[in-house]
Amino acid sequence: MKPKGVLVVGSITADVTAFSRRFPGPGETVLGDDFTLVLGGKGANQAVAAARAGAPTWLAGCVGRDPFGDLVLAGLRSHGVELGQVRTVGDRTGVAHIRVDASGENDIVIVPLANAAFGADLAEESIRAVRDQVGVLLLQLEVPMATTCHAAKAGRAAGLTVVLDPAPAQALPDDVWRHVDVVTPNESEAGVLTGVRVTDLESAARAASWFLDRGVGHALITLGSGGALSVTAERTRHYPAYPVTPVDTTAAGDAFTGFFGAALAAGLDDATAILRGMAAGALATTAPGASPSLPDLAAVEALISR
Repeated sequence: MKPKGVLVVGSITADVTAFSRRFPGPGETVLGDDFTLVLGGKGANQAVAAARAGAPTWLAGCVGRDPFGDLVLAGLRSHGVELGQVRTVGDRTGVAHIRVDASGENDIVIVPLANAAFGADLAEESIRAVRDQVGVLLLQLEVPMATTCHAAKAGRAAGLTVVLDPAPAQALPDDVWRHVDVVTPNESEAGVLTGVRVTDLESAARAASWFLDRGVGHALITLGSGGALSVTAERTRHYPAYPVTPVDTTAAGDAFTGFFGAALAAGLDDATAILRGMAAGALATTAPGASPSLPDLAAVEALISR
């Protein structure tokens, strides 16, 4: 029987978020409306999303020996994420400083700290430890790039379906792409990686072809309110977005990837996995914060059925 679990190799941060009507200009101070301190990091967010989607989920990453480390571990534990592959290193847990305006847009400064200590050897050790219990490996780029690239190769060698969310976008070695089964950039990330300015479905398809030409099996480009474009060697399909009123777009992409990966691990087809991911991403924009905004499977299925 195919393993049903998900392994996430990635970042863990404490998210410090300030909400205000608008962003300040250079040198300007504005009064904010609210503030939150919660579990975050693309790795942690995707692990929570996969767990809330019903998949047995392991997270491999690093935290520090500080109060933020206690906070993020408690948050992960509360969502049912397996913590056997989370290491405690150094003195300081990674931090993301997030600002959100009244329209729901955000900007983020990430300080990796403990995440920078998560090396390729630790990633491979985690893959070996749980390979018999998982079917999907989720990767991002908030831990050292060399670690992510090595994890992709080790995951492919272990027979896992490798899903890469290439964020924050940065140039990767050409040889890593042939180890990636599915890549899930948004339009700006696709542009940075491929050199194609993604503004519509036609340009998204050109960007997707760049990934396929380098060995990726499935390029899945998310387009915000424009939905998502799925491209493989066999077919191209556009999925319209679910209409919602956004409050905070933080972690929407992580909700998408976590639910998508959990669906693949459960043996569901690509189309169903994409619909679940898109519904989860849409719902995540309707609540403030990162991990607190991630929906559960019942809410996702309800939105799809509507």
